[in-house]
Amino acid sequence: MNQASHSLRLISTAALAAGFAASGIAATISPATYAQARGELQSSYKTERDNCASQTGNAKDICVETVKGREKVAMAHLQYQRSGDAKDMSKLNEARVEARFELTKEMCDDQAGNAKDVCVAEAQGKQKIAKAELEADYKPSDKTRYNVSIAKAEAEYSLAK
Repeated sequence: MNQASHSLRLISTAALAAGFAASGIAATISPATYAQARGELQSSYKTERDNCASQTGNAKDICVETVKGREKVAMAHLQYQRSGDAKDMSKLNEARVEARFELTKEMCDDQAGNAKDVCVAEAQGKQKIAKAELEADYKPSDKTRYNVSIAKAEAEYSLAK
């Protein structure tokens, strides 16, 4: 299978699954399809990681972190497709938040001194907000909503400092 058709297949699979996820319908796939897709994803991301080797310095680190993040999200998405379970959907959303945070933190390494510290603090604040929002989505009790709103407010306050 050539690279273009492989990429098109991955994109269409992801789009189909995203459509099911957005509609609230869990799409489950067979174990054989899961195993094949997992192998294809691992191979694809290994190739992408190898392509990062041509870069140097922080650009290489950013490239590697981008690939790692996309791989973690894709694997979590595949697991959700396999099970259709809300717990796996939660893990998928957490993987997205973590991937964004790790990439942003790596991008902060391009800066120095106070600018870098501010960049990292902002990334941490955004991560806390995103995690609080995820928690509110999956645990909608009044007490949890209150605790989440407090955590979110504290994170936003620390960003404003």
